Amino acid sequence: MKIRLRLLLPAVAVAAAVVCGSARADGPKTSLVIRNQQFIPPVVNIPAQTKIEIVVRNEDRMPAEFESYDLSREIVVPGLSAVSVYVGPLPAGRYRFFNDFNHAASGWVVSVPDPKSR
Repeated sequence: MKIRLRLLLPAVAVAAAVVCGSARADGPKTSLVIRNQQFIPPVVNIPAQTKIEIVVRNEDRMPAEFESYDLSREIVVPGLSAVSVYVGPLPAGRYRFFNDFNHAASGWVVSVPDPKSR
């Protein structure tokens, strides 16, 4: 019995990870790149009142940090890797973000209202 349970637990863990990962992957997403210690693009437009995944990919070898007081987010992006940052739903507006390791690198998330909702 113990052997079967030991074999079953990893399979259950993998199945749970697939289900949780697929639930998040279905929503809207956009990308942000860190290259030469700068955010590209410096302005990210997202739909207002929508939860969105921002995939931050660091193409530099040095770690960077995606930080935003406006969005209440702070996450280190190791060199040559990527992280996901979930924001929203946000009212229409501009939300500043920056690299806390290099304050010269900054940008904006702009939450844009849906023109159909007017």
